Amino acid sequence: MSVTTSPVLEYTTDMLRNLAQADVARALAEDVGTGDLTAALVPASKIARARILAREAAIICGGPWAEAALRQAAPSAQWNWRVAEGQRCQPDQTVLELTGPARGLLTAERTVLNFLQLLSAVATRTADYVAAISEASGSHANVRGRIVDTRKTLPGLRLAQKYAVHCGGGWNHRIGLYDAVLIKENHIAAAGGVTEVLAQVRATPSIAGVAQFVEIEVETLAQLEEALQAGATMVLLDNMDLPTLREAVRLNAGRAILEVSGGVNMGTVREIAATGVDRISIGALTKDVKAIDFSMRFMDL
Repeated sequence: MSVTTSPVLEYTTDMLRNLAQADVARALAEDVGTGDLTAALVPASKIARARILAREAAIICGGPWAEAALRQAAPSAQWNWRVAEGQRCQPDQTVLELTGPARGLLTAERTVLNFLQLLSAVATRTADYVAAISEASGSHANVRGRIVDTRKTLPGLRLAQKYAVHCGGGWNHRIGLYDAVLIKENHIAAAGGVTEVLAQVRATPSIAGVAQFVEIEVETLAQLEEALQAGATMVLLDNMDLPTLREAVRLNAGRAILEVSGGVNMGTVREIAATGVDRISIGALTKDVKAIDFSMRFMDL
């Protein structure tokens, strides 16, 4: 069975630019308010050269947001990326060079850095998990899992964070509640059981016509077997230990796409991948983010 990314987001230049423009407008409104009081101390005619440094190794992500902040706060600024989007930088490496009005650069500084530190952190963590899966495939022939994100994102920044997962080599899960069906334990309980809730999906054509996919969460092997018998094509294995995961893969026998959730970290992801599951979803990619350290420094003043 082929593993698909669902839903598919096309990160075109126009899509990213429009998304970044909206995100940055909110961020600047929050930060600048009625005006940058401190930047007003700098002569309006002052032109500055600056560089943004990464203080640690990272996958660079967030270029469209940095550029949007510069366009909005320092429209005449010019810039040159020294490390391209999605590429790895080294500690103390210059990733971006800037020239423009000092006031505008100072006003844009924190917003530029905030987006770079957040999105680069998500991309970097994702890349680490992807690399771990790749390493596991060298010693386990049945490794085929994909690292997948979740809806555990910062409010208002979901698409930005999902783009960062993509930038780090991960795959996107559903975007929200509107584009795919993920039946969890409370849905199952409210509907009366696994078989009943899957039957309800088939009886609701409006869902089937819109949903990118239908996935059901199970907590036991008995629930898995029931879901497969009821025609499930995508199953989320929730918080199962390794022996149970291996048995789930055996029982499934390729009938459905199997996704693992819960208990995934850098210490466990290789062994989970080695069970032969198709997807490994990790909320920590976007939820538990430790920002990458960036700084901006003026030059030649």
